[in-house]
Amino acid sequence: MNRAIPLGLRSAAVLAAASLAGLLMLLWPLLLSVEPGARVDPPFLFLALLPLVLAVVLAEFSEGGMDARVLAVLGVLTAVNAVLRGLSAGAGGVELVFFLLILGGRVFGPGFGFTLGCTSLFASALVTAGVGPWLPFQMLVAAWVGMCAGLLPRRVDGRAEIVMLICYGVVAAYVYGLFLNLSGWPFLLGVEVPGATGGLSYLAGAPIWENLQRFAAYTLLTSTSTFDSGRAITTAVALAVLGPSVLATLRRASRRAVTSRR
Repeated sequence: MNRAIPLGLRSAAVLAAASLAGLLMLLWPLLLSVEPGARVDPPFLFLALLPLVLAVVLAEFSEGGMDARVLAVLGVLTAVNAVLRGLSAGAGGVELVFFLLILGGRVFGPGFGFTLGCTSLFASALVTAGVGPWLPFQMLVAAWVGMCAGLLPRRVDGRAEIVMLICYGVVAAYVYGLFLNLSGWPFLLGVEVPGATGGLSYLAGAPIWENLQRFAAYTLLTSTSTFDSGRAITTAVALAVLGPSVLATLRRASRRAVTSRR
């Protein structure tokens, strides 16, 4: 299984740094030490720098070997994902972006998967008028989904490969929702959900374990049983039905791309 974008040591280091920066941006409410009742503001400067970090990563991958054929494949998959997201629009958790993102990362490798996640979410946000402060988080977490798909065991093939991708797609769908919830949860103070028996909002100054419990309850009651489950089911069905044929098509494109580089 060839990889269209080789992931060298420098590219891997840049990718790791960007991922660490994004993870810190997501986890900052749990890492702060503040007094109870104190006002907590997000690090807006860091949020503004996150798109620049992603741009540096994409530039690094481009310099590492994204030739014309690979760029064409990336453009086609990005356009298809933008259209698919526009058609599904996440209604009821029906999300058609992730199965193609997973297959692209699987065939072309983690560097391509990371790049496809960024470009797909950015293009789809332009199509659906979904540009906002949440977009860098969506791009980053989607990039992780594509990247980790490229890191799955390479020797698995046939039906076992499809089963592996389905299992990964289900887990990725829930993890994506969890991270996106975490990016907005600290600002939803005082949120009330029917059936909740305890506090769900972020509590400044509380121990990490208590805030994790609040966040877990918030996620379970607001998105896990609806949007995240719908995303997981949609991704699993799409991978089961379309996975084999799309994998075969992408691998033919990958062989041509790698051959053109030699």
